[in-house]
Formats: sequence, C-alpha cells, structure tokens
Amino acid sequence: MKAIFLDRDGVINRYPGDTKYVTSWKEFRFLPNVKKAIALLAGKKYPIFVISNQAGVSKGLYSQNTLNDITSRMLKALEKSSAKINAVYYCTHRDEDHCSCRKPKAGLIKLAVKAKKIDLKNSFFIGDTIRDVHTAKAAGCKSILVFSGAEKPSNRDNWPARPDFTFKDLYAAAKFITTASS
Repeated sequence: MKAIFLDRDGVINRYPGDTKYVTSWKEFRFLPNVKKAIALLAGKKYPIFVISNQAGVSKGLYSQNTLNDITSRMLKALEKSSAKINAVYYCTHRDEDHCSCRKPKAGLIKLAVKAKKIDLKNSFFIGDTIRDVHTAKAAGCKSILVFSGAEKPSNRDNWPARPDFTFKDLYAAAKFITTASS
C-alpha cells in the first residue's frame, strides 16, 4: 500500500519564513485548499503522515506542550473536513544534535511505516524544500516539491537535488496523485 508523507510548514500551513517558527495556534494558518487536498487523499484510503522538523522546541522558542496543542487543533480542524491524518511525527532536535530523525534523514518515515505494509517505492513525500526532496530520496519515496512555502521555481538551477514532480501547492499534488492512481 502506498502512503503519503507531508511536511507541515509551507505545505499544510503558511510558511512562517526562514529561521522563523509557528510558536502558537494563533500563528497557524492553513494554506488554501489544504483541507480539500487531504480529504481527497484520505478518500482514496492512503495512510497520511505528517513528517516535520520542529527544532523550535529544543531551541526553547516554544514548548513540547505548545507543539502538542498546535498539532491537536490542526488534526481536529482537518477532521471536520474529512481530512484525516493517520499520525504526526516531529523531530524536535537541532541539526547539531546529529539525530537519525531530523530531515533530510529518513528516521521519521521509518518510524511511521514500522510494522505497516507500506510500499515506499510508490509512496510520495510532499514538501516545500530541497531538504524534503533529500528526505524522500533517503526513504526511497517519490518526491513532490510544492511552491507554497520556502522553495521557489526560480531557484531551480541551484537545486542540489531534483524532485520527481513539482506542483503549485498540496491540492495540485493531491489531484495528480489521486488521478494517476485511479
């Protein structure tokens, strides 16, 4: 079975900006058509996982409890739109911690699929940065880069890795995935 892995900031919610974090629910803003996109994917019965670096916790910018609150409210808001996320996995470490779960490493994806029959080769990782493209490749997934967050098409010549697909946003990516597999 194929799964869908989603980065959070810049894919599900508005990208807060380079070196900035979403530190409260008040700052969390769903991007346009995200609920519709996740509902479309959930309607095809794909397991959907959020895979996100959230180093703001280890940097002391917000607490684990605040991150849990943001996540809980995000999931409740999505469920009201039939947009079910199966599980959320965060790495709260910093780069210098050299953990196995921080993207671009694939540790969180491995954790998400543990004991599940997921076909990674036919699964998709949707993110808004080249780091997400590296994560997809490290996990053996297809990569989709969306331009609703950090990365811009104008940077294409500088990308150290090429995504398998690019789309304007999560909704365009979801339409592609659900149409291609119909």
